[in-house]
Amino acid sequence: MARQGGKSSGARNGGGGGKAARPAGRQSPAVYRRRRVVLATLLACLLVLLGVGAWGAVGLVRAAGHAAPSRTADDAGPVATPSASAPAPSAGASPTAAATGSAAPSATPSATATPTCDPAKIAVAASTDKTVYAPTENPVLTLKVTNQNSIPCPVNVGTSQMEYLVASGADRIFDSKDCQDGSADLVKTLAPGASETANFPWPRVRSTEGCKAVTIKPRPGQYVLTTSLGSIQSKKAVFELQ
Repeated sequence: MARQGGKSSGARNGGGGGKAARPAGRQSPAVYRRRRVVLATLLACLLVLLGVGAWGAVGLVRAAGHAAPSRTADDAGPVATPSASAPAPSAGASPTAAATGSAAPSATPSATATPTCDPAKIAVAASTDKTVYAPTENPVLTLKVTNQNSIPCPVNVGTSQMEYLVASGADRIFDSKDCQDGSADLVKTLAPGASETANFPWPRVRSTEGCKAVTIKPRPGQYVLTTSLGSIQSKKAVFELQ
């Protein structure tokens, strides 16, 4: 009986080795060491990431402080406020309304120009009281001035402006200015279409510049009368002396 008890005890304690058996569910010390190293490494990485994030946040705060500094009373110039962009004009809007935001102002009518007298519309005409004169008749030379403007115009019709010139071909027979005894200005306002006339009886004599005496009288034949008022000259009027 004692031999059987010894065999059973040796079978429980031997088991084929000298090491004590580990309880079920527990790992070796090397596994725990590896786990601790891994945990320490993860913790260190987490701390590094947290540190980088904190420095990044500080950097953003500093950048924001430099980008938009607060103004003080010593800063010169107004702060420019960005204006809202204008909405794009619709396809049906006119270019002027889209550009200005309002309709184009209506044009202001220009003032009516005041009419003025045109010197070219002051007409001068020459005529005689007859076309043929007997040997004993003296021609009456007539100067007529007419205002052809549409408004009243002042015209100098004085003897200082009048001239009667009688010629026969290239021969200068008589000029009223050669022997004119004094002259005067006479300004008259002529209504539109109104006329003034001045008559000069010609004694059928010749004249020269400076009013020198001429004994030769005009011969029978055709003569041409031209009258002038200042720089305005008439057309020719033809008459005959017998």
